[in-house]
Amino acid sequence: MSTIRFHVLGDSLAVGVGCTSPEQTIGHRLATVLRGDGHRIDLSVHAVSGARSTDLARQVHASAAAGVDLALVVIGANDLTSFTAPAVGARLVQDAVAHLVGAGAAVVVATAPDLSIVSHVPPAYRDLVRQASRLYAEAQSDAATRAGGTVAALGPDLFDRFRSDPALFSADRFHPSPAGYALIAEALSPCVRLVTRPDSGS
Repeated sequence: MSTIRFHVLGDSLAVGVGCTSPEQTIGHRLATVLRGDGHRIDLSVHAVSGARSTDLARQVHASAAAGVDLALVVIGANDLTSFTAPAVGARLVQDAVAHLVGAGAAVVVATAPDLSIVSHVPPAYRDLVRQASRLYAEAQSDAATRAGGTVAALGPDLFDRFRSDPALFSADRFHPSPAGYALIAEALSPCVRLVTRPDSGS
């Protein structure tokens, strides 16, 4: 069985800010899942904390140059906090996914999170932030699909878990805790496993 070159791109969620060891990050957790399925995995993380969609091109070029079979793109939170227009972010995601697909990768995109769950958001603005997050994620989803990627939309059930359990956040009350990352990886794993199945075409 050949080795799957698994690359993780994106922002601080992809890096694992809030984790206390690499094994707790999304990439390592998903690599463990795939190894459990019998795959040999070579994991590389190109993600950078603080990255926005405008920063994806640099990560994508590095990933493609190294050779990539499976890419996970986690992006959008910093776009939302910097008020990036959905159409702009979506176009950048579409370009990134198209480049990775062209390089021979199966691409999974985790869309922007619902930032209304963050405790720093004043209650009066939470509905507005929730709606903005949803619209941004929908634009990303459409763009990623057009470019040939697979979308792993993180749904309301997951965000409700975060909203109701402060222990899923790290000390900064913005990034997930290790337990929070475990939940996110669990939500992403069916999609990642699907695109690595022998009959998936990846």
